[in-house]
Amino acid sequence: MPAKAPSKTLISIVGPTAVGKTALAIKVAQHLHTEIISADSRQFFQEMEIGTAKPSPEELAAAPHHFISSHHITELFSIGDFEVQAMALLTNLFEAHDQVVLVGGSGLYVNALLNGLDDLPATDLSIRAALNEEFQAEGLDGIKARLAALDPEYYAQVDQFNTQRVIRGLEFVLSTGKKLSSFQSNSKKSRPFNVIKIGLNKDRQQLYNQINQRVDQMMEAGLLEEVKRLLPHRELNALKTVGYAELFDFLDGTCSLAEAVDKIKQNTRRFAKRQLTWFRKDEEIKWFAPEQTTEILEYIDQYRSDNL
Repeated sequence: MPAKAPSKTLISIVGPTAVGKTALAIKVAQHLHTEIISADSRQFFQEMEIGTAKPSPEELAAAPHHFISSHHITELFSIGDFEVQAMALLTNLFEAHDQVVLVGGSGLYVNALLNGLDDLPATDLSIRAALNEEFQAEGLDGIKARLAALDPEYYAQVDQFNTQRVIRGLEFVLSTGKKLSSFQSNSKKSRPFNVIKIGLNKDRQQLYNQINQRVDQMMEAGLLEEVKRLLPHRELNALKTVGYAELFDFLDGTCSLAEAVDKIKQNTRRFAKRQLTWFRKDEEIKWFAPEQTTEILEYIDQYRSDNL
């Protein structure tokens, strides 16, 4: 009787920003002699280097990465596009590897690859137009408050500086009476691979200290100069995000540089909290501390052994 072929397995590594996902993903990829798919929605864009905390050249050389600097900020690249392109890539990678690593903190994108997206019902374009008018006249705060009340799950994960995605969430629920999050988190398309879900977390104050240090390092590495270069493109959706929006405000003269840096730290900490809220809903995730590399590799190896 022929031996059973090894199951194809996607190892998903998630957690809040700055917790150490990249370092772990590289160790896992090296251990399994495989490659990494990034599901960080900001690291897709070539022009956004420093402010997105992309893997360093040394890290990129340590294991093959995909969806890092894969697109230009002027390109439209939706969650649906990511699902299609990542699934095609994964099919190719599984021809050479029995395991592939998925890493990222963008829960909507991780979910798109693991579970797929439903075909969404049409929305009322007049509602979108009205919300855009409201945004132009009054800003985003009122729209965010309504979205938080009507679809708190989507609100917890969406980049709250991304005007288009915030408006999209409220437009959807006002048009259909249904939460956009229910389509993006409950959809379960059949996938031809197993999934190991690993979450990283650590003491909140330690994580917040790491976030603060990372922002300081970004500033020392030239984040302000990067933002200045991107100023002509500031209206693009990709740049309406933490680390860029605050420094655009500084360049507009609405706050000091120190205030902008403090705001980046504060908004990044809030984002990390929302990421944890999102991922903790998934009871299939096995949680570890970042330093538990040995335990994580043993957990993966045991899963592989049990599924051969």
